[in-house]
Amino acid sequence: MRHALTAIADELKRLKRTGVREISISPTSLDRLREAVAQRIANGEGSGTAEISEPEPTPEPAEQRAVESEVPPAPVIGRAQPPKKPALPAPPRVVLPEGDQATRWAALREVVLRDATCVAHAGTGNQVVFGVGSLEADIMFVGDAPDAEEETQGEPFVGPAGQLLTKMIGAFGLARNDVYIANIMNWRPQMGRDASGNQHGNRPPSREEVDYCLPYLRAQVEVVAPKIIVALGATAAHGLLGNDSFGALGEVRGKWHEFSGKPLRVTYHPSYILRNQSNRSKRMIWEDLLQVMERAKIAITEKQRGYFR
Repeated sequence: MRHALTAIADELKRLKRTGVREISISPTSLDRLREAVAQRIANGEGSGTAEISEPEPTPEPAEQRAVESEVPPAPVIGRAQPPKKPALPAPPRVVLPEGDQATRWAALREVVLRDATCVAHAGTGNQVVFGVGSLEADIMFVGDAPDAEEETQGEPFVGPAGQLLTKMIGAFGLARNDVYIANIMNWRPQMGRDASGNQHGNRPPSREEVDYCLPYLRAQVEVVAPKIIVALGATAAHGLLGNDSFGALGEVRGKWHEFSGKPLRVTYHPSYILRNQSNRSKRMIWEDLLQVMERAKIAITEKQRGYFR
């Protein structure tokens, strides 16, 4: 019993040193302490009397917070705390070299792939993602941020959504290498990784991340000079139009906008169709793409006009 009481006393002293001035003791615990002290006195283990005061009333929430604020937070055992990431540097200033399209594009690609911030955020073993396609393209498709397959291959739209995009382009009567495809982000936004270093799931990029990468997208638009840009999905649309420009995607689709001096059309991301296989969903996207074809002066057959009705 002496050891137990000594341990309690030591713990109270320790709490006092950390700044704790009040503790709450239940009536049951108080009765047990009284019995222990009485037993110790009866056994001649102590002299005089030991007094244990009645517990103070439980503090109201505000008082409780005041008490707790004096106690340093206990360490979390068995769970690693991810370090806070430093703020991104200012967005890069892109100066394209003189030369033809191929020369300027190759120089821009090299700058992006070597960008220290892009490389650091892509992470070990993953690739920075840059646009692909025809430098003579009339249409540029812009997606949101790379996923696992894209950061592995270093190319946008290579997974299931990319395969569907290729089919959509084919419905135009074009091939994938007739258009230009890019993302608003050059790296996959990071989340927690498991013990093997794998990331499960994706998250939308922050405005700060998008703002860092946008100069590289604007430079690609300048080099390729497409007639039309198509934003695929809400994240891409927010990146190109501004985060506060709309709420639901339906507010901005079906209309013409502008990005970097080029006509911009907003539609759903191909992954939307992968989740919603109805003809109605497919028709909504196809109506947007028919408008793109008309603006790009691509001939449209009656069969094409009737898709997914």
